Amino acid sequence: MTSPVHGGNLTWAAALAGCSPHEILDFSASINPLGPPDSAIAAIQAHLGVLNAYPDPDYRDLRAALGQFHNLSPEWILPGNGAAELLSWAARSLSQQAATYLWVPAFGDYRRSLQAFGAKTIECPLPLTRTAGSSTLPDLTQLHLGLRLADCGLLINNPHNPTGRLWRREAILPYLEQMALVVVDEAFMDFLPPAADQSLIDWVSQYPNLVVVRSLTKFYSVPGLRLGYAIAHPDRLRQWSQWRDPWPVNVLAEKCAIALVQDRAFQQRTWAWLAQARSQLYEGLQQLPGLFPYEGAANFLLVESAYSTRQLSQALLLNSRVLIRDCLSFPQLGDRYFRVAVRTIADHHRLLAGLATAIDIYDR
Repeated sequence: MTSPVHGGNLTWAAALAGCSPHEILDFSASINPLGPPDSAIAAIQAHLGVLNAYPDPDYRDLRAALGQFHNLSPEWILPGNGAAELLSWAARSLSQQAATYLWVPAFGDYRRSLQAFGAKTIECPLPLTRTAGSSTLPDLTQLHLGLRLADCGLLINNPHNPTGRLWRREAILPYLEQMALVVVDEAFMDFLPPAADQSLIDWVSQYPNLVVVRSLTKFYSVPGLRLGYAIAHPDRLRQWSQWRDPWPVNVLAEKCAIALVQDRAFQQRTWAWLAQARSQLYEGLQQLPGLFPYEGAANFLLVESAYSTRQLSQALLLNSRVLIRDCLSFPQLGDRYFRVAVRTIADHHRLLAGLATAIDIYDR
């Protein structure tokens, strides 16, 4: 069973299960099950009439809305075709450094983007612990291999994918003060309420070597629209704008994004849902034999398995039409880990029942 590199490939899963993609319950992509919000649908419907015109190439309205959302001047914000596009330009900037440090396991697109621009990458293993544990990061000075940190870059995501670990922003501060460029992927940070999040956005104006990349698609459940943005010094963002194709964000995605960041009710509803739903899923996974979930701060859980997750996920898909994310694309994890999104309580019951059946089949 050859797995896709990314989650959410329902066409692939349906072909394997012999059913329609609509029959697959998707736990492989970490998307908010409460959305898309009504505000997104309304914004798209209200602006169908502008499809005959190009978007504003400077995205002034969208940058103004995002600036108001983050209390930043719009010139510090660059919208993009999903966080993936912006991470590509971040990788190009990182490739100009002597080397880029990357904590692993890590989102596979980091390695792809860095390799595409010929970046020298130094992979640094993260200790894996099932409890939240310490919020400190390993000391890179022990791994610098003769390179000066002042000549190097760092790429990190927070909360961490795939473990769900949340780093306190003070843990990243020493690297901001030592390294030439620090890129922080905060694709899942908006799942934490303001009192708990550890975003570095407030520090961007103090550190010209800091780039923060955010996604709108996961929290607001609009992955098909491809929406993301970067926050960094205006000089860096102007350079990225010169590198990329014009109009990377389509006009409907632009109008939708403006509505989404103003939807305070949906944000509050998501924060209220997530804590309870994540706890229920964690406890349910703990009760299944041979499964050991990791505590996490985002809308997904990493699970260590006593069984081959290649076989477990195949049995789950064929017998229950439930799709999970195996971790075969994470070389440091392999066939004994999988990741599941946090969804509704009813969806969790179907997942847990399906896993129980799959484990029973495995044990026969």
